[in-house]
Amino acid sequence: MSKNMQKNLDKLTGVFNYQSFQDSFEEGAGKVDKEGGCISLALIDIDFFKKLNDEHGHLAGDEVLKIVAKHMGESLSELGDVYRYGGDEFATLMHNVEKEQAFLAMERSRTAFGDEQEITVDGKTLKIPVSLSIGVTTYPDDGGNRQQVIRKASDAVFRAKADGRNKVCLAREERMVTKTSHYTQGQLERIAQLAKREGVGEAILLREALDDLLRKYTL
Repeated sequence: MSKNMQKNLDKLTGVFNYQSFQDSFEEGAGKVDKEGGCISLALIDIDFFKKLNDEHGHLAGDEVLKIVAKHMGESLSELGDVYRYGGDEFATLMHNVEKEQAFLAMERSRTAFGDEQEITVDGKTLKIPVSLSIGVTTYPDDGGNRQQVIRKASDAVFRAKADGRNKVCLAREERMVTKTSHYTQGQLERIAQLAKREGVGEAILLREALDDLLRKYTL
């Protein structure tokens, strides 16, 4: 393996890292824009990962991350690459795989993973409950840019967790709500300036901020 390839890998799990995900999605979306086709994205979140770390320690958490990465890499090897998206989240990009096919592939992978894993920590073997909640979206069907597609995948993960966890959810159409007095005038002005600078909608920035907040508190 070349040094450049090694730089693109997550050190703990051995799968591609977040920067590789961003680069691959950008390149793939550009190809779709020029040539047609699609890219299906799946975000994979480990259920109750914080609780697992709290009860069994971070070494146990690291072992679970390695197991998830290995399982996803093997079960999805013919469809796309697997990436460490961040924390306890992984992602996969499936080029020219329609949404329905992607959903079925992720459902097969989730089912094969099961809801319990055996790990070894400090010479002790533990059997602990581990399951996955997954959100699936497709570019360009579910959004006109990568940020929208990623946000909808995050929303699908959130709905999978809210609906009992250990399941796969597809993106769905959304109704937007208007900005209200929950934001100060100064905040709205700064959001408007940032949106103009980045060339995206204000709503996209606000949703990204909310997604980050929800991930921070593992909801």
